[in-house]
Amino acid sequence: GTEGGLVKLDKTTGETIFYNTLNSGLPDNRINSLAIDGSGNKWIGTDGGLAEFDGTNWTVYNTSNSDLPHNRVYPLAIDGSGNKWIGTREGGLAEFDGTNWTVYNTSNSGLPGDKVYSLAIDGSGNKWIGTYGGGLANFDGTNWTVYNTSNSGLPDNWVYTFAIDGSGNKWIGTSGGLAEFDGTNWTIYNTSNSGLPNNGIISLAMDGSGNKWIGTDGGLAEFDGANWTVYNTSNSCLPDNYVRSLAIDGSGNKWIGTSGELAEFDGTNWTVYNTSNSGIPDNWVNSLAIEGSGNKWIGTLEGGLSAFDGTNWTVYNTSNSGLPHNNVWTLAIDGSGNKWIGTYGGLAVYQESGVVSVELDKDNSLPTGLLLQQNYPNPFNPTTKIKFTIFRLGGQAVADAFNASTTKVLLQVYDVLGNEIATLVNEHKPPGTYEIEFDARLPNRQGSNLPSGIYFYAITSGKFHDVKKMILMK
Repeated sequence: GTEGGLVKLDKTTGETIFYNTLNSGLPDNRINSLAIDGSGNKWIGTDGGLAEFDGTNWTVYNTSNSDLPHNRVYPLAIDGSGNKWIGTREGGLAEFDGTNWTVYNTSNSGLPGDKVYSLAIDGSGNKWIGTYGGGLANFDGTNWTVYNTSNSGLPDNWVYTFAIDGSGNKWIGTSGGLAEFDGTNWTIYNTSNSGLPNNGIISLAMDGSGNKWIGTDGGLAEFDGANWTVYNTSNSCLPDNYVRSLAIDGSGNKWIGTSGELAEFDGTNWTVYNTSNSGIPDNWVNSLAIEGSGNKWIGTLEGGLSAFDGTNWTVYNTSNSGLPHNNVWTLAIDGSGNKWIGTYGGLAVYQESGVVSVELDKDNSLPTGLLLQQNYPNPFNPTTKIKFTIFRLGGQAVADAFNASTTKVLLQVYDVLGNEIATLVNEHKPPGTYEIEFDARLPNRQGSNLPSGIYFYAITSGKFHDVKKMILMK
């Protein structure tokens, strides 16, 4: 998910339209998920509710005007009947048929946890719901079946990613390893009994031969059903062992987004793309999408979006296009070839002319803004300081505009899977510069201090959002 909006890239019109909370019905600039229904309508899950966009009109559903159980919408799925299934951060699961809402939570159904992190619908229409801490649930429309570490082979109750292969087998990525479930039998793969390089499963993809490609915190694994092949920085040209995103093109080439460059792998040869040898704008790759023509669309953490046709690179960022933020996390391509790009700053329709239309507030200014600085030291152990400035944006210089009233500021820390680690600030503050210390000696769910790794800190104030990464190195 992202926190900067969504961009639509349409090659046919040459126009650019930019949607955010200032100029559209988008309820929040944090875009967590995208789905496109059979009529081409876009469904956008945000931190401020669910939005439907038909290309002209916006409809927003939130806890105030609908039965949506929570405003932080995470995964989305649409079933064969066109019903929308909406997973939320704290309120469980909702089904919406366009008129009626049905809410499933731990109090009124067999849902094992109200934090829904993953959703999938199989060929029989059964819903598979991965929760954070409650395990996995299967719902056939009437009956619930719950799988957890106590009653099944599920290796961990934190379910992050889910995929279904051509035989209908379910593949479940958890923080404790990978599970294959054929409806009766469980097969568990972890670092102790298989070639899996790490038990933290982050991404999954399946190629045309049925091979599974598994992105982990410790490298990339290929599994053909019998044999494992592991690719990491020691034995291959994989540029980084944290595999954030995976995509497979029409020729079967694997595209691997990591926290340290993009790699293409044809089964024999590796090609690595970075800021030094290609047009990719940033080496941390959050998201990947491949359109029918074979063009690759690459969302990065700090450099914006790039398109690659195999020869030429085109980079879209906040300086040269209507991209609302350079942090791009979510990508989707609709049936017309339009690109929908979730970033950290609003919903945008972006087309190749680079023309941007952004409407300001009635007083010709943007609302209260913030400047979030990089933490220091970075890397750090065990403490670091985060500095931010609250100011008033408008036609005058920032230095002349420190006249706003107090502003509600939320500063939070997340791990690489998007789990909230800590809330550092959650209060109203007047304009000025603030410095907050973050101490990594916080107990995690196993009761120990936070492990070494990459973390993110995000700031929110009204319609303003920004995020940066920091590294804990022990």
